[in-house]
Amino acid sequence: MGGSPRHCRAFVMHEQIAELLERFRRGAELVAVAMTGAAGSELDFVPAPGKWSLRQIVCHLADAEMVGATRFRRVIAESNPQILAYDQNAWAERLDYHRRKISQALETFRRIRHENFELLRELPEETYARTGVHSERGPMTLLDFVRVYAEHAENHARQIRDVRNAYKASRQG
Repeated sequence: MGGSPRHCRAFVMHEQIAELLERFRRGAELVAVAMTGAAGSELDFVPAPGKWSLRQIVCHLADAEMVGATRFRRVIAESNPQILAYDQNAWAERLDYHRRKISQALETFRRIRHENFELLRELPEETYARTGVHSERGPMTLLDFVRVYAEHAENHARQIRDVRNAYKASRQG
């Protein structure tokens, strides 16, 4: 027979966290696979005004993962911390994304994502209910932050594939 409703909710929550953590972990692999073989002028191809190149996307992922590392740790360790948003376009411009080494940025993203995953996977389940207050999104649980960062890598892996397809199409025209 089934367990109590509380036990069932706990099992569902456990499965939800495990599935989300696997998506989070896999994000770095998705980005690396999407970047496989990209080189030369393809790295700096901008598909449309206001869009980012592959180099800029990967540099953004590295910096965003560093921000995520701080956000995760603050929500885990502090009581309802204030989590500030940042201007990703200002970072791209003022941190010279167009001149940074893409291999180094990709390795930074992969390494910090792995370190974040190692921290997150060992946490007690109740820790995922801890909250911080994001300056734009309002109250968010640790689980919410993990979901945002899992989706972030997945979305940028798709964006990388789209930019690469646009680059190939531009070379055929």
